[in-house]
Amino acid sequence: MRKKTTYIVLDVETTGLDVYKERMIEFAAVKLVGDKIVDSFETLINPEQPIRYSSYLIHNISQEMVADAPKLPEILPKILDFIGDNPIVAHNVVFDYNFLNHASKMLYDKEIKNRTIDSQALYKEVFPDELSHGLESLMNRMNVEYSVRHRAMADAVGLAKSFPKLMKLYEQRFNWQLSQCDKVPYLFERYLRIQSAIQVMQSELMDLKSVFKVYFENGGEDVVASTGETLVYTSKTGYTYDFDKIRPCIDDIAGISKAVKLNSGLIDRMISGKSLENDIKEKLKEARTGFSENRIVNVIKPSKTNCEKEEHFIK
Repeated sequence: MRKKTTYIVLDVETTGLDVYKERMIEFAAVKLVGDKIVDSFETLINPEQPIRYSSYLIHNISQEMVADAPKLPEILPKILDFIGDNPIVAHNVVFDYNFLNHASKMLYDKEIKNRTIDSQALYKEVFPDELSHGLESLMNRMNVEYSVRHRAMADAVGLAKSFPKLMKLYEQRFNWQLSQCDKVPYLFERYLRIQSAIQVMQSELMDLKSVFKVYFENGGEDVVASTGETLVYTSKTGYTYDFDKIRPCIDDIAGISKAVKLNSGLIDRMISGKSLENDIKEKLKEARTGFSENRIVNVIKPSKTNCEKEEHFIK
C-alpha cells in the first residue's frame, strides 16, 4: 500500500506586503496526512520593526502582541524543522513561500527547496466560474465552517480541511481530461462550432448594447425585466496620476506591488534588443528571480491561399 503524502498546510501574517521590506509576525502550520491533521505548530514573531496599520486592519495583530514573541533567528529553525522536506500547501502560496524563503536566505544564505502547491490555482482550475477564488470562498464552497479569519492558524486549519476535497476534485478533473485525449479530433470540431456560436452571440450582444446606449442617450428610463434584472446607464470616471508624486504614499502603505505591475515582457525585449549597453543588460539579467515557460493552445486559421486552393478543388 502506497504511503500517504504528508503535506504542510501553512499561513503567515506579516507587517506588510513587500517581502524585501516587511517581516513575518505570525506563522502557523499543520501536518496533513490524507484528510487528517496529525500535528500543528504556531508562533507569533517579533519583527523588530513597526506593523503597518493597513496590515493590522487585516489580521489585528498589534505591536504589543508581538513585543515578547521570539525573534526570527530564534524561531526560524523550529519553523523549518516542522516543515521538513514535505510539500508546502498555501492559498496564493507564492506570498507565504517568498517570506519564508527570504528569511532563510537572510539568516542562512540558503533557499527553501520544498515543492509548493497553490490551492488558489487549483481552485481556479476546478471552479473557474467562481466570482472570487479567495480562501473564504474556497471554505464556503467546501462547506468548511470558520469563526476566525486572517489569523495564521485559523486560515491554515481552514485550508487543511478544504484541501483534500479540492485535491480530489482536481484529480478527478485531470483523470477526465486524460480519458478524453483520444477524442481530441472530434472535440476540436465541437470546439470550433462552439467558438463560432459564441462569436455570433457576442456580435448580437454588442448590437443590442448599442441600441440600449442610444435609448438612454435619448432620455430613456431604467428598464426592469420580468425576472428582476434592471437595465441602467452609468458612467465611470478614470484618472491619470503623476507616479513620482504618489510613490511616497504607495511606499508608506506597502502598496507598490499592487499599484505597479512590472512589465516582464518589456524587460525581456530590452535585454534582447540593441538599444541598451551590455552592462545595463547584465544588471537587468541579475534581477531575474525565476524562469517559467507558458505553453498555450492556439488555433491557426487556414491561409487565404490554402482556402482558394480548396475552393478551386471543390469546384
